[in-house]
Amino acid sequence: MKKLLKSLVITVMLVFASQAFAAAQQGRDYTLLNPAQPTDTKKIEVLEFFFYQCGHCFHLHPFLADWEKSMPADVAISYVPTMFYSSTEPLARTYFALETMGKIKQMDDAIYQAIHVKQLDLYDLDTIGAFVASNGVDRKTFASNYQSFTVNSKIERAKQMLRQYAIDGTPTLIVDGKYKITGLQPADTIRVLNEVIAMARKTHPAVGKASTAAGSKAKAQH
Repeated sequence: MKKLLKSLVITVMLVFASQAFAAAQQGRDYTLLNPAQPTDTKKIEVLEFFFYQCGHCFHLHPFLADWEKSMPADVAISYVPTMFYSSTEPLARTYFALETMGKIKQMDDAIYQAIHVKQLDLYDLDTIGAFVASNGVDRKTFASNYQSFTVNSKIERAKQMLRQYAIDGTPTLIVDGKYKITGLQPADTIRVLNEVIAMARKTHPAVGKASTAAGSKAKAQH
C-alpha cells in the first residue's frame, strides 16, 4: 500500500512538473494577432502595454526590468502606457514626459512604489510635478515636457496603438507584431516571452538574414 501511494505521489509530481515546464501553447499562453501588425524596428520587437495603477503591472515590473537587462541582442523592448479611462492619462503623460527628458529609468520604480506601496494619489500635473521634483527631477522642465507637442503626439499614438493591437487588459506583451501574451503570472510571462521570441526568431526576416550571415562567416573562418 505504501509503495502504491508513493508511486502515485511521484506520478502526480511528475505531471505537475511537466505542466510547469511545458512549451508555450497557442490559446493557453499566447494568442496570435489577426491581422499581424508592422513593427518599428528590424529587431524582434517587444511591446509592454501597462498603466502605473495596475497591480498586475506592478508585480510584473521587476521581472520584466531584470529580463531587459540581459535580453538578447536581436530584441528591442518599448513600453506603451494605456489610457482606458481619462483619469489614467496624467500618468501616461508622466511616462512620456520623463522618457523625453531621459529620466524614465530613474523614475519608473519610484512611480510604481509611490502608488502601490506608499499609496500616494498622483492624479494631475500639480501632484505629479511635486512628486517628481522630490525625486530630483526639475519640476519646470517636467511640466514643459508634460504639456509639449511631442508628448501630445505620443499620447495620440498610444491611444491609436490600443485600438490597433486590440488591448483590453494590462499588462499585455506583444512580440514581433504577431504574438500576444496576457493574463499569466509574472514568472510564466517571462518564460512564455522567451519561448515566443524563439518562435519569432525563426521567421523574422532581418534576424534570419543576420543569423545566416553570421553562420556563413563562421564556416568560412573554419
